[in-house]
Amino acid sequence: MTKSLTIMQLYPKDMNIYGDWGNTLTLKRRAERYGYNVEVIDYNPGDTLPSTIDIIVGGGGQDSGQKRIEKDLQAIAPQLHSLAEDGVPMLMVCGLYQLFGHDFTTATGETIPGIGLIDAHTVAGDQRLVGNIVTKSDQFGEIIGYENHSGQTTLGPQATPLGAVIKGSGNNTEDSTEGAITHNVIGTYLHGSLLPKNPAIADFLIQQAALHKYGEFTGDPLDDTLADKARNVARDCEV
Repeated sequence: MTKSLTIMQLYPKDMNIYGDWGNTLTLKRRAERYGYNVEVIDYNPGDTLPSTIDIIVGGGGQDSGQKRIEKDLQAIAPQLHSLAEDGVPMLMVCGLYQLFGHDFTTATGETIPGIGLIDAHTVAGDQRLVGNIVTKSDQFGEIIGYENHSGQTTLGPQATPLGAVIKGSGNNTEDSTEGAITHNVIGTYLHGSLLPKNPAIADFLIQQAALHKYGEFTGDPLDDTLADKARNVARDCEV
């Protein structure tokens, strides 16, 4: 019997800039190459969360987009917490990374509440942090991406950084951390898209989804030659 996985895009109408759709596409294609049937569904404000969710992916957005999803995100927060605590893998980039924390204070001083799934607080800074970024992760090795944010995110004691910054800024301009990981939930500022250049993270999400749903992951190793070449180019680029 062919096994299936369902990937849910969280708020793609409002939180899907800087190429974040590429993360969903990468997960779909890699899971299919591993032999899984994959369904991709969208969740936008006012929708009903599906009964089956194996991976959740969310992207970045402007402050206006974060305001538009604010009430709906608070409404589904208990379900998201339950899914995360049960082991469902999630990837939240930039704006949704911020809102998966406790709160985000905008440049105008308005505080948008988050859902506290990640122990982090974010405040808009005066400086925009833009450019290629390289981080080192104990779990995933070297992580390559592109950051474009003004948010200064500070992690609390219950959050583990995704990586340590080698080149770039990361969570803020002070502590050389980037992203966070809690349960199987990854938050990060890395766009680019993140997953095409970081197959180890993509495979982690797929494998955790399969383990959660079926108790096992099956699939032969994939050829990541092109991804490795893209990583090398991005790592060495000075832009």
